[in-house]
Amino acid sequence: MIYILINLVPILVATAIGLMLGAAYHVAVGRGRVATSAIVVAALGLFWFASILAGALILAPPKAAPWIMAVGSAVVIWAGFVLPVVAVTQRYHGAAARRIAADSLFWLGTMVAQAVAMKLIGLVPPPV
Repeated sequence: MIYILINLVPILVATAIGLMLGAAYHVAVGRGRVATSAIVVAALGLFWFASILAGALILAPPKAAPWIMAVGSAVVIWAGFVLPVVAVTQRYHGAAARRIAADSLFWLGTMVAQAVAMKLIGLVPPPV
């Protein structure tokens, strides 16, 4: 996982973007104050999301244009992992379909924004 250290700046920028989008989303849906511990957990989670996404972007085979691969990787990870987990977990806890859809779309937007930011900054593959 040396690639995380090598790409710490783009990953931290992507994490900050995720936190800003999360704060804006939280205000938009009017959910009230957030505990500091929740912000810390969100920051750690968004850092890990950005780290895994960076790894996917570094390893993505050049089968299409670089920007298609960058955004496409975020969408595929979201559709394959994030969407099902959000939908199943929230439905299990009784969330309405509208909330599940809104939260799922928030995560899609966050992952695409993170991918775009890291692609713009540039990622460096680990040494072989």
